[in-house]
Amino acid sequence: MPRVAVVTGGTRGIGAAISKALKAAGYSVAATYAGNDAAAQKFKAETGIAVFKWDVSSFDACAAGIKQIEAELGPVDVLVNNAGITRDAQLHRMTPEQWSEVINTNLGSLFNMCRNVIEGMRARKFGRIINISSINGQKGQFGQTNYSAAKAGEFGFTKALAQEGAKLGITVNAIAPGYINTEMVQAVPKDVLEKSILPTIPVGRLGEPEEIARCVVFLAADESGFITGSTMTVNGAQYIT
Repeated sequence: MPRVAVVTGGTRGIGAAISKALKAAGYSVAATYAGNDAAAQKFKAETGIAVFKWDVSSFDACAAGIKQIEAELGPVDVLVNNAGITRDAQLHRMTPEQWSEVINTNLGSLFNMCRNVIEGMRARKFGRIINISSINGQKGQFGQTNYSAAKAGEFGFTKALAQEGAKLGITVNAIAPGYINTEMVQAVPKDVLEKSILPTIPVGRLGEPEEIARCVVFLAADESGFITGSTMTVNGAQYIT
């Protein structure tokens, strides 16, 4: 039986590339999404990957969603926490809602998802948890105190849970992408991209979603069992830690 992998936010952008790469590597993949039904159904039709809709900021929704996936596909072996949102504003203009929505979706979802798979992983003495953070959780970003705080929190969560799972065959790692060629980045005005963003990336280009996906496949492999509590920085040398 193939290992089962769940990718949150797995039908678009980086998440879609991760879902497809895991399927190509032989995993049985479940891709979750929050609200874009048309995109999710198009993705399912094109890839044959099962899609499941729920809000990862809700613990109860995550519990029900994981239960459904395990009933249909089997126990979850690999969890990729990729779902995330932005609600950008400078702090002096940020609303409590903008703060809490980002914290709950980007960071709270790690607890909601991991809590609902960790007991099974512990019982089976195997698990791979991969958290997709961001360069902006490492260096901070103007107008993103909420996003940067959530993404920085993912690193601490990763390191702590890695220690808890280490003796049980469960690895927990993070990936910190830089600017990746997704719809979100493509929406940036061309002059801003060419004058303000690309010059700060030493390799001189955006990353591709597939480059992040290859990192996920590597960390998800059975052979990667000695790598845990680590952060893989993938940003074209834009920010070196």
